Amino acid sequence: MGNLTIAIDGPAGSGKSTISKKISKELNIVYIDTGAMYRALTLKILKNKTNIYDKAEMNKILQNTNIDFKNNHIFLDGKKVDEEIRNNEISTNVSDVAKIKEVRKKLVEIQRSIASNKSVIMDGRDIGSFVLPHANYKFYITASIEERGSRRCKELKEKGYNANLEEIIKEIEERDRIDSTREVSPLVKCKDAFEIDTTDKTIDDVVSEILGIIRGDN
Repeated sequence: MGNLTIAIDGPAGSGKSTISKKISKELNIVYIDTGAMYRALTLKILKNKTNIYDKAEMNKILQNTNIDFKNNHIFLDGKKVDEEIRNNEISTNVSDVAKIKEVRKKLVEIQRSIASNKSVIMDGRDIGSFVLPHANYKFYITASIEERGSRRCKELKEKGYNANLEEIIKEIEERDRIDSTREVSPLVKCKDAFEIDTTDKTIDDVVSEILGIIRGDN
C-alpha cells in the first residue's frame, strides 16, 4: 500500500486543526497545519513591517523564509513559533497574506513536497481542491459562525487574552468572506468531500466519524 493522504478543509474555527492532530496520532501519520504556515509567514511579515503590496519585498521574504514541522510543532527560520502565531493580530492579518498569489505558490510547493514522500493529513482552505486534489480522503469540516466564534473566544481567554465574542464573530465573518472570494484557490467544498458539521459534536465524535470512514466502518 502506498502513502495515505487525507485532506481536511473548512472555515476558521471549525475545529480542523484539533481534529487533524488527533487523527495523525491515531493513524501515526504526519500532520501538516497549512494555516499555521500562513500564520508563520504573517508573523515574519508583521515583525519585519513588510509591505505586502510590494512584490520585490515579498519575493525577498519568500526566498529567505524556512517553514518546517517537527513533532507536531511549527518552526519559522529554525525557531518554534507555536504560541506566537496564535495571537489575534496574526488572526486579523493572515487572510490578506494568504490571498497573495506568490505566497500561495511558495507554500503549496512546500506542502506538496512534504506530502510526496510520506503519509500525511493536511488541513487548510484549499487542500482537497488544489493542494492535494488526488488525496485518498477529503473532508469538509464546518460549524455555525456562533459556535466558531465561541470556540475562538474561549481559546483566547484560556491563553490570557482579552476577547470580545461579538468582535471575534465579525472578524471570522470577514475572514470567511476573504477566504471564499479570493482569486487564488478560494475556500470551497469539493464534490468528493465528506461534509461534517461539528456544531453539536465533540472533537472525539468527529474524530471517530472520520476514522470510521477511512477504516471502512461507516
